[in-house]
Amino acid sequence: MVDTDIARFWRAFDAINAATPADRLRLIQTLYVDPGTPGLHALMAARRYTAQEYVDAIAKWPKFWASVRPLTARSADATTTLNGDVERFRRLYPQLRPATITYAIGVLRTGGTTVGDKVLIGAELGLGDESVDVSELPEPLRTRLGTFFRSRPFANNAQNNIHEYVHTQQQETQGNLLQQSLREGVAELVAELITGRKPALPVYRYGPSHEAAIKARFVIEMGGNDYDNWLWNSAANPFGVSDLGYFVGYRIARRHYDAAKDKRAAIRTLIELPYDDASAIRGFVERTGYLRGA
Repeated sequence: MVDTDIARFWRAFDAINAATPADRLRLIQTLYVDPGTPGLHALMAARRYTAQEYVDAIAKWPKFWASVRPLTARSADATTTLNGDVERFRRLYPQLRPATITYAIGVLRTGGTTVGDKVLIGAELGLGDESVDVSELPEPLRTRLGTFFRSRPFANNAQNNIHEYVHTQQQETQGNLLQQSLREGVAELVAELITGRKPALPVYRYGPSHEAAIKARFVIEMGGNDYDNWLWNSAANPFGVSDLGYFVGYRIARRHYDAAKDKRAAIRTLIELPYDDASAIRGFVERTGYLRGA
């Protein structure tokens, strides 16, 4: 685990707050961005963060940064179970390829993502809890992150680390809603099998009691490329709950896993699905029977 970018960010943060506006862009660039780790650079590229965006966020959201700063010191604690979890992952999936994990400060667009063999955790989100002050953030970000922080993401960090690690083993895709949802749901299932828990998010309380309605709408939209009602979204959608695509994908993956006699083979099948092949994914989902009759 690499977390050296966190301390570097706070040094830049303090320098920026003591500087004139004319010097701030130079300071974030020279103190944080330029000497950053490969993980930070990958995170910035993946979420299109710019040096100017950091400067603007620091200026606009002082209460947020003051509340999250002490929490980011918990990066080492966030990975105390990681080595054991990766070993359990390897026993479950012997084909496991190594990956690196970097914790770095972003600008509130991801708590976790992957690029190739790099797991990239946005420490300002992934290490947070209900004490984070979101009052300065614009809507709908304020409501979305308020819900997210109340779920105590730091407490779910073991699950999040493995969820993202699973993504480093999967084929990437820019495909339709069904492809993306299944890819996320498989990562959710594997992380649950390894850590023994689901993330404490509203989607897993809402989903089981509204499953028929969720499936009915999902079937209508699953072949399209509009994820707004389902993935990486706020609660401003027809369900009033974010990220229900994760729930649907999880339930499809769980249906396959539960029906399999050879659980290890089932996990390999799920991880190695051709996620970028819409027809193959549609066929796999049809064979599970999960959406049949929806």
